[in-house]
Amino acid sequence: MSVILAQPDALDGTRLTLALRAGIHRLLSCEEVINKINVFPVPDGDTGTNLALTLHAVLLSMRSEPDVHAGRLLVRAADAALDGARGNSGAILAQFLLGVGDRAGHLSALTTADFAAAVDDGASYAREAISEPREGTILSVLSDFAHEVRSQVVSNGVQNFQRLFALALERSRRSLDATRTQLEVLRKANVVDAGALGFVELLAGMSDFLDTGLVADSDETVLVLHEEHSSAGEQRDLTHRYCTECMVSGPKVDRRHLREELASIGSSLVVAGTFSKVKVHVHVNEPSAVFRIAARFGNVSGEKADDMERQQDAAHHAARRSVAVVTDSAADLPDEALERLDIHLVPVRIHFGTHSYLDKVSLTSEQFFQELATNPEHPKTSQPPPGDFRRTFEFLGSHYEGVVYVGLTSRASGTFQSAESAAERSRTHGKIICIDSLNASLGQGLIATRAAACAAAGGNLAEVERATLEARGSTLTYACLTTLEYAVRGGRVPAWAKRVADLLRVMPLLAVHPDGRVSIGGVLFGRRSLTEKFARFVRRRVGRDRCWRLAVGHANARAEGEALQQMIMKGMSNISESYTIPIGTALGVHGGPGCLVVSLQEVGASQP
Repeated sequence: MSVILAQPDALDGTRLTLALRAGIHRLLSCEEVINKINVFPVPDGDTGTNLALTLHAVLLSMRSEPDVHAGRLLVRAADAALDGARGNSGAILAQFLLGVGDRAGHLSALTTADFAAAVDDGASYAREAISEPREGTILSVLSDFAHEVRSQVVSNGVQNFQRLFALALERSRRSLDATRTQLEVLRKANVVDAGALGFVELLAGMSDFLDTGLVADSDETVLVLHEEHSSAGEQRDLTHRYCTECMVSGPKVDRRHLREELASIGSSLVVAGTFSKVKVHVHVNEPSAVFRIAARFGNVSGEKADDMERQQDAAHHAARRSVAVVTDSAADLPDEALERLDIHLVPVRIHFGTHSYLDKVSLTSEQFFQELATNPEHPKTSQPPPGDFRRTFEFLGSHYEGVVYVGLTSRASGTFQSAESAAERSRTHGKIICIDSLNASLGQGLIATRAAACAAAGGNLAEVERATLEARGSTLTYACLTTLEYAVRGGRVPAWAKRVADLLRVMPLLAVHPDGRVSIGGVLFGRRSLTEKFARFVRRRVGRDRCWRLAVGHANARAEGEALQQMIMKGMSNISESYTIPIGTALGVHGGPGCLVVSLQEVGASQP
């Protein structure tokens, strides 16, 4: 710990930075505790994670660019919070900081009178950002904190920050405790508001610093307090399923009309930010509708959509299982398996020119292939940013003893590296293990399914890891294309190979090799009856002495996919399970419309 000599009557940038660091450290340590009491507006158990990630962005900003000017520091902190804002409470807190920064941005050091005026504006900004403000939430505590600060400064003449924070913290704690009875959902669960608790912990950490002058030397040494108790509240039916967020930027974003349009399609709406940069948070059933509306008001970025039904289930899983399984949207697997086996999905980004989508969230497989066939811009995929993985890992790690991520082959994408980076920086009691599937599409889906089945059967972290690695070594994936055009565009097949294939009238097959490479893995001679030839190719690779799971995928070619499934299975008694589903972007971006994919997974010896 470092000791800073107190200067009780002024806050310059250096001292304010240290106070904020101490406050954020305290909030970070309470992440799991806050998650466990999160019941409003939805009992999805993620408020602590959202606040932690929001304020971690502020930590990074302060660390990268120290500033002795208090006002500039506050403006930068507010901007960082807006960029990093996650969830309802994160967006509200970012808006509070924006109000504080707007009022005090020109001041090199703050007196208590300056601080009182700034937090008063911050509380007003936060309330104005909410379409339907509710008392008994973080809004109430923000207002009571600002009122107490103003009262102590104006009425009682308090000029010492140490005393001011002590008095305002005491009032904020009483306000927090009052939330327990202000909302019926909180009263029923006998908990305080989770977002409000996060704000009070932030204040408590700042007050401790002002009282002692102590602050941790490193932001990385913060220990998360593990909360053993079950999550508060009960799962409930949701009017809106997806917690959806994005950033809207432009020369002048019309926040009022943006709020009006979004209010008509969702709930829990927060529109926070400035005239040029706005953070949108809203609960809806169709995330794509949010992004379409937002695009009319400026450039859209940072799209995110969390499935709150799945989050509720994770937060209230109790003793059903101890390990959560995560994969990314490059994995293709049936919706039924996602739900039944409780597999969590982190979406990849898809870009058609300037238009961006969340794979399988704001763009379905069918829509993707329609766009691929008609858009002159060949799509580019980009891995989820580490923040998406970190949020998922920290949320699940606060509710499970372990988390296993099954990633898209690292030989084809940076997605796995992004997940590893996030896992290294995640603060959670649950251990996070990242496993490179060395596969893609249906094969990655089969491996993730095996991992989740082991977890659902009660397997511990070591058992789930072992099952995943065994599945990885026994899963094969092939793709049959109807044209090499898209594989050439995507760089999986060189242009000369297409010219040779066209000349010889052959069709190369793509394969995922044992080392995770995706490249040519075979050839079909002739361009007619490709489905039948592909079926024979696959059947030759199915050992009759082993039992297999079969997955068939199609790119907007359902009839051909179902026909391929039947051709492969004909006379094959050693296929224990099979299904046909649409494929997504992992191989579809290279295969194009009409592409067929087959994955086989060995599951044991065949019965005599």
